[in-house]
Amino acid sequence: MRFATLKNGTLDGRLVLVASDGQRAVDAAPIATSLLAAVQNWEAVEPALRECAAALEAGTTAGIFAFDPAACSAPLPRSPQWLDASAFLNHGRLMERAFNTPPIPHFDTIPVMYQGASDDFLGPHDDVPMPSEADGIDFEGEFGVVCGPVPMGVTPEAALNCVRLVVQINDWSLRALGPHEMKTGFGFLQAKPSTSFAPLAVTPDELGAAWQGGRVHLRLHVDSNGQWFGHPHGGEMSFSFGQLIAHAARTRRLTAGTIIGSGTVSNQARDAGSACLAERRVIEILDEGAAKTPFMRYGDSVRMQARWPDGREGPFGVVDQRVVAAGTGAR
Repeated sequence: MRFATLKNGTLDGRLVLVASDGQRAVDAAPIATSLLAAVQNWEAVEPALRECAAALEAGTTAGIFAFDPAACSAPLPRSPQWLDASAFLNHGRLMERAFNTPPIPHFDTIPVMYQGASDDFLGPHDDVPMPSEADGIDFEGEFGVVCGPVPMGVTPEAALNCVRLVVQINDWSLRALGPHEMKTGFGFLQAKPSTSFAPLAVTPDELGAAWQGGRVHLRLHVDSNGQWFGHPHGGEMSFSFGQLIAHAARTRRLTAGTIIGSGTVSNQARDAGSACLAERRVIEILDEGAAKTPFMRYGDSVRMQARWPDGREGPFGVVDQRVVAAGTGAR
């Protein structure tokens, strides 16, 4: 199943099911009025939602309408919890060099994860308001999962059974603010503005063979200001989503609707490019002695889309956003 949430002036939006062609949709109500409600009552509503999705695919249900991704909020406009990891160790090691921080102990064996703000996510085509260009505005292309209830102490293997949906993420970052917050030991706050999501949240079965070992085996294609920037592959993820969920739930249970991110998709092969500016900049420092790629300025844009191995448009849709000065953007 493929879910999207249309903006309707409410906090949780209007839940719709979207056909596999990405062109048609139908309301999910009265089965579930929001995606959060669906995830929180998954066992009760999943059969009816799958029946509705099958009827949409066949064109036999009433109320089918044209799907417009530009009218979407994030699939979950807000969630009980947003936890983001750094599960691609290649990216993490490069960021240590970028921030000139000492190596994190047990980095290869214990996932690094921070707790972000989950009360106000951005939609795939929303302008992104930022207070200052001097803050080092950066994008970060990621994958993520939306969980059902997760018991404390779950194993990585059992944790994968808690995955309800898979999503594509742009985890906006302000690089000039990050080093200070990292040194405080209290985690990110100002350095992590509202996170953006591609329009579609999909059940793992929609990914087929691309969902293996708790990883998204697709390339994430990233364009910056209309130019190719990278196409790193999600299969190089060092910790699986099962391991990330188990890490988050080691000392507490997780409620339904918790989102866990992979961290920036990153590959060791340089010809894969990058999914964030900071990674490109530190590679330039290592290879050429100085960073040449600037951080984003007002009016700059980024486009992200996972694609199938044959090049077809992938299952999540497109994130296509523009940075604007705070107070001037449209939501």
